[in-house]
Amino acid sequence: LFMYAEHKVIIVGLDNAGKTTILYQFLMNEVVHTSPTIGSNVEEIVVKNTHFLMWDIGGQESLRSSWNTYYSNTEFIILVVDSIDRERLSITKEELYRMLAHEDLRKASVLIFANKQDMKGCMTAAEISAYLTLSSIKDHPWHIQSCCALTGEGLCQGLEWMTSRIGVR
Repeated sequence: LFMYAEHKVIIVGLDNAGKTTILYQFLMNEVVHTSPTIGSNVEEIVVKNTHFLMWDIGGQESLRSSWNTYYSNTEFIILVVDSIDRERLSITKEELYRMLAHEDLRKASVLIFANKQDMKGCMTAAEISAYLTLSSIKDHPWHIQSCCALTGEGLCQGLEWMTSRIGVR
């Protein structure tokens, strides 16, 4: 039996950032088995023979404290940012740095999706990057990608960056 490596990904971000929409956009091309889980959705996404097991974790405030139960063996963090939600960007920043400080995530690469780029008055990926001070992150490979979860625009580029990271370490 040919066994492939599964790369564990957690999709995090505040509620209403677009995490589940992004997960199901990834699935559109190739639908594999799904199993519903409480508090999260998990799907297998296959990109060029690379298998990602993606955990889309609920982002409501009450659920954020349990994010760390998903951290072990995580290779990639996908942080979804609502590019219009300026008020809560500081919370996103707190959560990001809390995750990066976690022992179980010390080897994880970080992909930030600046979602809702189709909306009027949204922040650009560059603005979000500056606000989150991404340039200060030295011990994790990271990439920010502007996207629109509804149209799928930008999502492939994000996945391509992830596949390019595999086996780099």
